[in-house]
Amino acid sequence: MTARPLPAPGHMGVDYEHRVDFDRLRHYRLARAEAALESSECGAFLLFDFYNIRYTTNTWIGGALGDKMIRYALLARGKEPVLWDFGSAVRHHQLYSTWLPEESYRPGFLGFRGAVSPEVGLMADAVAEIKSLLEGAGVADLPVGVDIVEPPFLFEMQRQGLRVVDAQQLMLDARVIKSQDEITLLTQAVAMVDGVYQDIYEALKPGIRENEVVALANRRLYEMGSDQVEAVNAISGERCNPHPHNFTDRLIRPGDQAFFDIIHSFNGYRTCYYRTFAVGSATPAQKDAYKQAREWMDRGIDGIAAGVGTDEVAALLPKAEEFGFANEMAAFGLQFAHGLGLGLHERPIISRLNSMKEPVELQVGMVFALETYCPASDGFSAARIEEEIVITEDGPRVLTLFPAQELVVANPY
Repeated sequence: MTARPLPAPGHMGVDYEHRVDFDRLRHYRLARAEAALESSECGAFLLFDFYNIRYTTNTWIGGALGDKMIRYALLARGKEPVLWDFGSAVRHHQLYSTWLPEESYRPGFLGFRGAVSPEVGLMADAVAEIKSLLEGAGVADLPVGVDIVEPPFLFEMQRQGLRVVDAQQLMLDARVIKSQDEITLLTQAVAMVDGVYQDIYEALKPGIRENEVVALANRRLYEMGSDQVEAVNAISGERCNPHPHNFTDRLIRPGDQAFFDIIHSFNGYRTCYYRTFAVGSATPAQKDAYKQAREWMDRGIDGIAAGVGTDEVAALLPKAEEFGFANEMAAFGLQFAHGLGLGLHERPIISRLNSMKEPVELQVGMVFALETYCPASDGFSAARIEEEIVITEDGPRVLTLFPAQELVVANPY
């Protein structure tokens, strides 16, 4: 009997079905972060990572500010999170993100990654305010865990007597087990990409450019409700091998092998989802490469279960030398798995490069994308497959449903 598909119930909350419970999601994420803090030596976490900020405060503003290092949040023991945000976003949070007290939302600005010199004093003032809150919480004498930070801000924390330690490892551990609501959002995000691949299949004809496929994917995803299209890789023809991880304006030609990776988020939860096509027809070399990539994929999936070590899964993936690379560092990113959630690359990371040295036990609730790649014997074509997987009590469940057991020929002659 075929297992019932995991639900991708739609974008709206309704009164006649259980769908995503956002209050439950917010409580789950904050509780996981608080438990990570309590288990540590830290008195507080100071978070600059956009995904950690969203995880703890359940707020979000435009992705264009995600790499500017101007938003930050403080999670102190026994206290509500405090968020310093950009301009009028503060007032918007106070009006619409009322799960935190109004005083938890504060204006903050640190200088756009050095565009405003640290000599102006913005960072010194910010650290002084943070230190005052730590003193009020009675934890100023304990280490402060920081995930990512600009060097001048770190130096200022040290100058003002704060002891800084790493919080990113703890936050990644907190985020690794997904709740039922997170899994539903991840599945909904995947369902949107399922539909985009149908559109790509229909459009993939000689004369269309790689960038046109990227435009098509972006348009359809935003029409379907994506909140951020992070990247769409489009690779075709002789560009397939070696794999460049980008797109160009190359015209797709008859007989090309072409693969795509669609990375977007729905309510913050990301996809990473490769599919490979042949355009019009497929050569024996292209079919053989795809068959091998699929065999590696199936071998990896068959080895996934709760309680299994990531080293055991990595051992099922081919060695770098088996597909033309000198070592695992040179081949990294082609045969591996990476956790998915609010971030594109979360835990677990499964590869021969790292998993043999420090294996991690797979657990129910982990969600990750498993990727394989196989160059073709013609010297320029290649196959790329990626499946998103959630570990359940009953074993691995594949979320990515666009057909991938065999090489799909788009618009065959």
